[in-house]
Amino acid sequence: MQPKITIGILSSKKIDFVLNGDYRCNNNLYAAAQSVELQSGKIAFKGQLYHELLFSASEEVSFDLLDVVIGIGFHWERKENQRFEGDLKFIVEDDKITAINVLPLENYLLSVISSEMSATSSLELLKAHAVISRSWLLAQLEAKNKCSTLQMTSVSFPVQEKNIEPEFIKWYDKDDHANFDVCADDHCQRYQGISKASTSFVRDAIAATKGEVLVYEGEICDARFSKCCGGVAELFENCWEPEHHAYLLGVEDQANAGLATAAMNEAQATNFIHEPDTAHFCNTTEAKVLTQVLNDYDQETPDFYRWKVSYTQTELAELIARKSDIDFGGIVDLIPIERGVSGRLIKLKIVGTKHTLTIGKELEIRKCLSESHLYSAAFTVEKVGEENGLPQEFILYGAGWGHGVGLCQIGAAVMAEKGYYAKEILLHYFRNASIERIY
Repeated sequence: MQPKITIGILSSKKIDFVLNGDYRCNNNLYAAAQSVELQSGKIAFKGQLYHELLFSASEEVSFDLLDVVIGIGFHWERKENQRFEGDLKFIVEDDKITAINVLPLENYLLSVISSEMSATSSLELLKAHAVISRSWLLAQLEAKNKCSTLQMTSVSFPVQEKNIEPEFIKWYDKDDHANFDVCADDHCQRYQGISKASTSFVRDAIAATKGEVLVYEGEICDARFSKCCGGVAELFENCWEPEHHAYLLGVEDQANAGLATAAMNEAQATNFIHEPDTAHFCNTTEAKVLTQVLNDYDQETPDFYRWKVSYTQTELAELIARKSDIDFGGIVDLIPIERGVSGRLIKLKIVGTKHTLTIGKELEIRKCLSESHLYSAAFTVEKVGEENGLPQEFILYGAGWGHGVGLCQIGAAVMAEKGYYAKEILLHYFRNASIERIY
């Protein structure tokens, strides 16, 4: 039997919502526009204070949440009004009210694969993504139930011993949310309720794969995915905790692909990024394919397979100081220290006139070198000009969009367009795994 799951949608001091039908709460029926507000550490609703509230419906009705923030921390961050099915729960956490949607897993997936990509995508791509999204969620719940104390979401190792250069190595994973299973934003999986039109293709994809998951040695796979690997998938342990998964490997994103098993050196990374291979599935500019994966605001990002970002000395010094809370002074150099099999940086040394620090892993590097998140950590650095010993411009040439582990969404869309079936797409990206139906 499929489980019910809880999704954290929105946290705020005050939440406005609309019940599009009769919902029951504390033995009373409510409909139409409503509001809850934080007062004295509790939820104020209709003149009463509560620790939590649950609005449930016995029939298929929906509710709207107003001003839901999406793309948190990314350059497309904005607010939307979104519509959801299922129950609506309010709790208090971190001095705010959190709105939580409660519904069956398969209903959740109807929205996820329409939110992560276009609901008009090809059926085989949607089927593949349904299996991945289901696998990832169930793997997180399984790990949480086994031993939540081991689910560390970020770890840092600042080294400050004498004669050892300091390092700050941190990774970010899907938080083991204390009060709900997953959140609704890119941090977990995009979930925007029924706001994103779910087509017959989406419903067919969910129905055709109901209960199907990726499995390796009897356990559900922690199935990861990103927008664009840039040509080669990255190893799990190079982005997150140092745990090797035999189904998350350095897959080359092309037909008859081999596996990249060794970390790229600087010469290899430079050649890989600056002379891209036209055989890579995700090296495409075909609008028909891209619109399947890139939803409206994703299409505001024109470059993803290969990209370029430049900063003046002043811009970079100010940005790094603000994002790291460290005054490096002028930036003398950005030195790659360690790369993964996809060319993504695991460690980067920032050399300043006042301070030197090696940072990692990939997302920490991306956060430090961008107002939101650099497209990926697979980049080379070109220094231009010099004044008083300082480069006057830093140009980053990069590959890919996201961490690059697991399925490459754009590559998978190309595969589907070329006639590959969902199973072939899945087993291309998740080597050594199998597909099983568990309910």
